[in-house]
Amino acid sequence: MSRSRALPLFALVGVTAVWGLTFVQVQDALALYPLFAFLSVRFAISSVALAPFAWGSVRALPREGVVAGVGVGALLAAAYGFQTAGLELTTVSSTGFITGLYVVFTPFIALALFRTRVPRVVWVGVACAVAGLLLLNGAPGGSTFGNALVLASALAAAAQIAAMERYAPRYDARALTFLQMTTCFVAFTAIAVALGEVEIPRGWTVWGALLVTGVFAGALGYLIATWVQARTTAARA
Repeated sequence: MSRSRALPLFALVGVTAVWGLTFVQVQDALALYPLFAFLSVRFAISSVALAPFAWGSVRALPREGVVAGVGVGALLAAAYGFQTAGLELTTVSSTGFITGLYVVFTPFIALALFRTRVPRVVWVGVACAVAGLLLLNGAPGGSTFGNALVLASALAAAAQIAAMERYAPRYDARALTFLQMTTCFVAFTAIAVALGEVEIPRGWTVWGALLVTGVFAGALGYLIATWVQARTTAARA
């Protein structure tokens, strides 16, 4: 594999590792702070972190690009909402395993939605990934309902990745990432207000999780992921 093809994949592996490392930190924060308030503040931080670098690109987007960014952001919001709700009810290891199943779902969803051809080698990679997840985490345990929520999250995440394969090559990565983060912020703020979960974060456990997930796993992580998906397929991602 050439360096130009390997770099995006290694970058995505690094981002995925950061996402996985935040599970325990988020679970600890949710014991002290309401779920949708956490997600609202998290994506507010992501949006603010990206705004100085992305605003000009957002203004230059055509209407179709804005619609694409908001639509992909809605899928991302569904993925995070289901995953974080499930994490409150099930174990970290189960969350990690079931979330990892997006690698199985992504080629199927890309094929169903966009008729994306999936090379045979990718199917071999999917099988190896599932086997590796089983070896690392074991079979899922914890709450059945919590596991079901995380499974819904994995499906939404797979759809988001498939959609990004279609739109990331067409539009600026900064603009698409910013629109995804702000869509999540608006969605989770509306839910938090409706549920009466509006509350000021307090304590290092909560703020630490918010800053790590907002800046590194959110703004930076999804900017890298969007850049990568303009250079590779959904199945590889």
